[in-house]
Amino acid sequence: MTSRKLAVIVLAAGMGTRMKSALPKVMHPIAGRPMISHLMDTVSGLAPDRMVVVVGPDMERIGAAVAPVPTVVQTERLGTGHAVAQARAALEGFDGDVLVLYGDTPLITRPTLERLLAERRSPRDPAVVVLGFKPDDPGHYGRLVVGAEGLKAIIEYRDATDEQRENPLCNSGVMAIDGARLWSLIDRVDNKNAKGEYYLTDVVALARGDGACCSHEEGDPTELLGINSRAEQAVAEAVLQRQLRERAMEGGATLADPATVWFSWDTRLGQDVVVGPHVVFAPGVTVGNGVVIKGFCHFEGCDVADGATVGPFARLRPGAEIGEAAHIGNFVEIKKAVVEAGAKVNHLTYIGDARIGAGANIGAGTITCNYDGFNKSFTDIGKGAFIGSNTALVAPVKVGDGAIIGAGSVITKEVGPGALAVARGSQMELKGWADRFRAQHSKKEG
Repeated sequence: MTSRKLAVIVLAAGMGTRMKSALPKVMHPIAGRPMISHLMDTVSGLAPDRMVVVVGPDMERIGAAVAPVPTVVQTERLGTGHAVAQARAALEGFDGDVLVLYGDTPLITRPTLERLLAERRSPRDPAVVVLGFKPDDPGHYGRLVVGAEGLKAIIEYRDATDEQRENPLCNSGVMAIDGARLWSLIDRVDNKNAKGEYYLTDVVALARGDGACCSHEEGDPTELLGINSRAEQAVAEAVLQRQLRERAMEGGATLADPATVWFSWDTRLGQDVVVGPHVVFAPGVTVGNGVVIKGFCHFEGCDVADGATVGPFARLRPGAEIGEAAHIGNFVEIKKAVVEAGAKVNHLTYIGDARIGAGANIGAGTITCNYDGFNKSFTDIGKGAFIGSNTALVAPVKVGDGAIIGAGSVITKEVGPGALAVARGSQMELKGWADRFRAQHSKKEG
């Protein structure tokens, strides 16, 4: 492609009434982040000279999600042509190419947009290039009318004849338009149609009327899924999850049951990682090489170093850092804690706001009591320490290197390096008490 300048207008003012949500439609997540964020990330790869997002009233959350890209407000929702018109001030004096995209189409790819721009910059110099597609169910999409001379018109479904509705080539809404001609076309769009709206699609017929040519590119229907309902959101999620699973396996990870593993957009897995069934990676997870993740684990905002083993049924919460060759076992929860190299936290344990030193062993049922109802406090366990089963470590507290804590202890004071600490009631035995107790109750029952 040439180095012609590029501007992007993203339309995101739709209310999304079919979502039945107080959250703006384009803020609903796909693979752990708002759908509009997927689109913005794709568009950033094109290095546009200008960008603007058109939002509706009271949609500040969209502005925060797309920042530092500016937003403009479409106070009245009078159609896509009217929405594009709201971007005029942001694109004042711009005469390069203008891409018009939709915030509820998160799966479109950069190569597809590059093909669209390449056609716009071709020697034919089309005023408008429209991205069409052929879905399995054309439904109520507008139809592209194509002839030997190129794209002739776009007919909205409500305005189409039965014959025109038989045409399988549908309008995705995505366009590349010559910025030097854009506002002249927009100014002449009217609302004389079945919905009484200003259709952006009318710019094709207007450009043709000016003697300019228009054309189209055909895209993959999967990329052009528009999300207008929870059901369509689920379809898009499934598509993206398949792509993320394939990417993970191509990168050298083994997924024992791929269909049950769920990724976030930013999940990073190293080579020779083995992931068991029913594992969920929420946002912010990085996993090193040679890690074994057993089934039914949940990860979020955490790092797992090379050679570690996690699970089954483990939960790593934000701030968890698992060191090389460390073991995190079944029904273990780690939050905002560092588990250093070779340490073992094998079962039925909660570790929060803590450091577990290299090679330390944490017995079953151990918990760090990190919260007193008002403040979070830190527990520091030295390297090579051994914490007996069912120990409660009441933070703030420190256990020195190589120390041993007896099972069932409640530790409230610092334990020195190499020391043994036992903090529990003394065992008492009353000989014959159990026999007398049973005999007494047997007489009552008789």
